[in-house]
Amino acid sequence: MENKVLPFPIGRVELIIMVASLMALNALAIDMMLPALGLMSDDFALPAVNDRQWVITSYIYGMAMGSILYGTLADRYGRKPVLLVTTAIYIIFGILCAFAWDYDLLLIARFIQGLAASALGVLVNSIIRDRYEGDAMARSMSTIMMVFMIVPITAPLFGQLVLLVAQWKAIFLVLSTAGLVMFLWVLARLPETLHPDNKTPISPKSIVSAWHQVIFNRNSFGHVIASGLMMAPLFAYIASAQQIFFDIFDAEDIFVYVFALNAGAMSLGNFANSRIVMRFGARRVSQSALLFFILVSIIHFALAMTDHINIWTFTAMLAPSMAMVGLTGANFSSIAMQPFGKIAGVASSFQNFSRTALSASIGAAIALQFDGTVLPIAIGFLVCGIASLTLIFWAEEGRLFRRVQIGVTRDSLAKIDNL
Repeated sequence: MENKVLPFPIGRVELIIMVASLMALNALAIDMMLPALGLMSDDFALPAVNDRQWVITSYIYGMAMGSILYGTLADRYGRKPVLLVTTAIYIIFGILCAFAWDYDLLLIARFIQGLAASALGVLVNSIIRDRYEGDAMARSMSTIMMVFMIVPITAPLFGQLVLLVAQWKAIFLVLSTAGLVMFLWVLARLPETLHPDNKTPISPKSIVSAWHQVIFNRNSFGHVIASGLMMAPLFAYIASAQQIFFDIFDAEDIFVYVFALNAGAMSLGNFANSRIVMRFGARRVSQSALLFFILVSIIHFALAMTDHINIWTFTAMLAPSMAMVGLTGANFSSIAMQPFGKIAGVASSFQNFSRTALSASIGAAIALQFDGTVLPIAIGFLVCGIASLTLIFWAEEGRLFRRVQIGVTRDSLAKIDNL
């Protein structure tokens, strides 16, 4: 990287907190909804019990569609303008959600809100990459993720607290208020991090060429699809969690705490991965985690089939599964990005689009099979795990448990595994 450092008036601590908070807007927009889904269903008199899940799924679909846009736009126009515009859209459509007079309008507003919010994750990575490299970048991304891990654990509790004092519509106003705080903070304090000399014109030909490289790289494409398959059970669980804990287990009072426990297990998996991946390698860690995920899913399926599931056995199966998702996700993504150093921005956007679109579609299909039991979730976890392993076996041409790269340095591996 050339030594082109722009004046930067804010310190590292403020930057880390700022970008972690930007990422948190996405987690809040998904997980804060969960305690209110039943109330929304009642207010809109939804005809089918599973229709409420689209409040979550429509937002995730928006995130998938938007992720293909912002890497190219930010490389052309800069990080800050794109960030401000998309955050403003997030605010406006959050307000529209609060005042939506029918369910279809709510879902359209949620989709557009997710479309805008997908910029947050893309731009956070770009901003940190602009400012740091090597060990400094790895350290910064690790710190951001540790700050961010708190949000999925606590977001349903925040939603429940809002419901204690206001209607469910107030949750959307809280989200828009949080978005406004971030908009003003970015406007006032964040300088543009993309150097003018590094701005690149938008070229459809080069974008299509990059997509072609990503799709037809066997190892990369296999890991992208496998990653999407591993995220699908997570999205299925989030979409149907309110129904599972409220309707099956009658655990409304402790829902936010059990959800926090399972989210904490996933966060623990991410944290453990950051500690062990340089020693054992991304392939060995992720493939071992995938095999354990399948083993737990087999037990989960057997318990569901024999009706030996209660809230505690369900959580005992779900928590290690979520931890394994944490151990596979970052590693699959880093392996998939290995061949694309020169087209990292476009490749990352396309891979994120493919991964999220696939996981959202499969996750929604699993969640919509909810029938008053946990069997559809158990089947979904097992099928996705086996399909993911099959893709990895194909991508690796039958050679599992290899290191990411022969002779890789610790500095390089730290950078790769924290992308």
